[in-house]
Amino acid sequence: MSRTYLRAAGLTAVGLLAAGLPQESAARALFDSTALPQERFAVLAQPIGGAQWKLLVLEQIKALPRCWTPRQDGLVEPSLNRFDFSGICKRYLDSNGYSLRSGGQDLGTRFRFRLKQSGRSLRLEALDPQQRAPLLVGQARILERDPNGFVPLQLEPGWALERRTYQGRQLNHLYFAHQAPVNQLLALASSSGQRSGFSRLGAPMPPIAPPPLPSEGATPRRTTHRRTTRLASNAPIRLQVIPYRP
Repeated sequence: MSRTYLRAAGLTAVGLLAAGLPQESAARALFDSTALPQERFAVLAQPIGGAQWKLLVLEQIKALPRCWTPRQDGLVEPSLNRFDFSGICKRYLDSNGYSLRSGGQDLGTRFRFRLKQSGRSLRLEALDPQQRAPLLVGQARILERDPNGFVPLQLEPGWALERRTYQGRQLNHLYFAHQAPVNQLLALASSSGQRSGFSRLGAPMPPIAPPPLPSEGATPRRTTHRRTTRLASNAPIRLQVIPYRP
């Protein structure tokens, strides 16, 4: 049944686009979302090769067996591969399984997700190629890199997983959702990036003090000051006339 609804939703979206509506406006009119219990999900970063990461979301549908197992070292081991997880676990692997939603607007065609590592910090960012500053959706601290251990990501305040719905029907697609409009989030991300850029310049230096004014007893400086004042005034200037001798 879910494939039928997905196919119908896709055909409706094509019809809206053919009518001349923008793609994001069509998606906003077509799809809605509903809140989800966050404890049923694990947002994970899977290590790929020596330096790359892949975003993975797991959902626990039934209580047992567990779809993932926290380890003592802080990493997470996906355990759903040990049994037939049909009807027990769900995996969301790429943009077909999850996308961005902000202010009630579906932004899956505009933003893409990336995992960016800087030292021991790992950031889940939503990036619009037309914008300089990405949106910070979640982050984690990397304790160690283990090919069999996934890094659990914590979503930033205001972000939550929601289910895409179509005419009241829940679809097999998740949103990383925020209630604020995306323009407001972009403005905050841009201002935060500017502050961090200025902070790298260091603390502001006090202005250099001007040289001290000349004292009254300094005759040469006072004479110079008088000459300067006279040149700057509107009084006539007396010039020395040299007699002409043929």
